[in-house]
Amino acid sequence: MEIRIGIVQSMKELSIELADGTDRDALEKDVQAALEGDTLLWLTDRKGRRVGVPAARVAYVEFSTTTERNVGFGAA
Repeated sequence: MEIRIGIVQSMKELSIELADGTDRDALEKDVQAALEGDTLLWLTDRKGRRVGVPAARVAYVEFSTTTERNVGFGAA
């Protein structure tokens, strides 16, 4: 799963690829709680790195599933 976070007054977005077993509903609740509490939103990416995002700077949050990219002549 991938989460993209837009940052206020920034043209770039933060894109974090999460572990395959990440529970989407639990993650949405964590994001909502951080936004409501105006705290840091802590996320752990696929490689185990932790990223903290100040909730006051979040413009939007987008959840998506990651898809495998086919490479080569047989790619559809």
